[in-house]
Amino acid sequence: MLVPVRSPAALRLRAVAGRPVSDLPYRRTCNINHPGGSYVMLFRQSCSVSLASQGSTSLFSSTSIRPRPIHLAMASKREEELNSLVVDGRIAAAAAVTVILAVANRVLYKLALVPMKQYPFFLAQLTTFGYVAVYFSILYVRYTRQIVTKEMLGIPKSRFIAIGLLEALGVASGMSAGAMLPGTAIPILSQTFLVWQLVLSALILGRRYAVNQILGCLLVALGVILAISSGSSNGQLLSGIEFLWPVLMVASSAFQACASILKEFVFIDSAKRLQGKSLDIFVVNSFGSGFQALFVFLLLPFLSNLRGIPLAELPQYLRDGAACFLNIGGSLTDCEGAPLLPLLFILTNMAFNISLLNLVKVSSALLSSLVATIAVPLSIYILSLPLPYMPEGASLNVVFVMGTAILVSGLTLYNLPVTGNWLHKDD
Repeated sequence: MLVPVRSPAALRLRAVAGRPVSDLPYRRTCNINHPGGSYVMLFRQSCSVSLASQGSTSLFSSTSIRPRPIHLAMASKREEELNSLVVDGRIAAAAAVTVILAVANRVLYKLALVPMKQYPFFLAQLTTFGYVAVYFSILYVRYTRQIVTKEMLGIPKSRFIAIGLLEALGVASGMSAGAMLPGTAIPILSQTFLVWQLVLSALILGRRYAVNQILGCLLVALGVILAISSGSSNGQLLSGIEFLWPVLMVASSAFQACASILKEFVFIDSAKRLQGKSLDIFVVNSFGSGFQALFVFLLLPFLSNLRGIPLAELPQYLRDGAACFLNIGGSLTDCEGAPLLPLLFILTNMAFNISLLNLVKVSSALLSSLVATIAVPLSIYILSLPLPYMPEGASLNVVFVMGTAILVSGLTLYNLPVTGNWLHKDD
């Protein structure tokens, strides 16, 4: 508010001259007329000054309206909260998409094996080498559009070599063990992937998890085991199976978990090398799959022997597998549904891996494994329904419901707040 000045002009000038003009705080105003007297006004951006006197004594008073530090801090805090909500929303959306693709991936894998049940090794090889062609094609397009930079391509390849080797070992050991294990035992033993990730992320990335997070992961694994085992027979699941094969399946999960942790380490390290820029997903996918295909090719004689295929018969096996995949050749039987079902599986599997790696990028490898774990009982429920090329269904018992309830309880326990938002990498 402007205060009228009832002093002579000389007094007004002396009051103004008492301080340099540059030191006078003031605010802009439009109404300088007041019935009570006259004003001494100096204008600058967003300021005002008022001169006042009482009786014979002149009083120089100044007021300024400036942004208060507390207001700036509150605005900054609100902005951080909004940014955090946006990030959490992106992570939640990525997790939901990953769950859907994980369920579709498991269901289509079973459906793809209906026509390719005699040639699972060929399907695995086709998927591995198909990744290389598709990923490097996408990488080339993104490079020409300058989405992928030379600095991204200059990331040390030793990490990708290690990732490719670990994934190749995971495929080799998983296939050899899967050939000897009953079908229901494979997803149960595969859930050790979650435990391996919890341990390896603490060792390699230096993560520290709270007690509720560790117990939550254990409950998730227990719930998945109960849900999956509910569909098995009443006898011992691994009766008559050599001890080597379940151990080899657990080792396969360890190789894959270590590869996932290394991918997360690549993203963290590349952020420093690229000065804060985010490494493109297809750089990791392309080079990782390329080295994986290389090591799978080098392990081809070993893989063929584990599948019971002599090395001399391997070319004929691959030719028959290709003919069944294309559904051509009069001598082949039980290939109905190809190539549609295998192609749907390959495309969905690629989309799932991209979504899973994106979730690793924006959150953590442990969250990605938890999200993939949720899909296990969901996919079992869908597979229990009559499906095309699989008209026979299966009934789910109370154990499945109990396992699902334990799984959800584990996720709830894991998601309880500790010291911050658990979705972020630094928690």
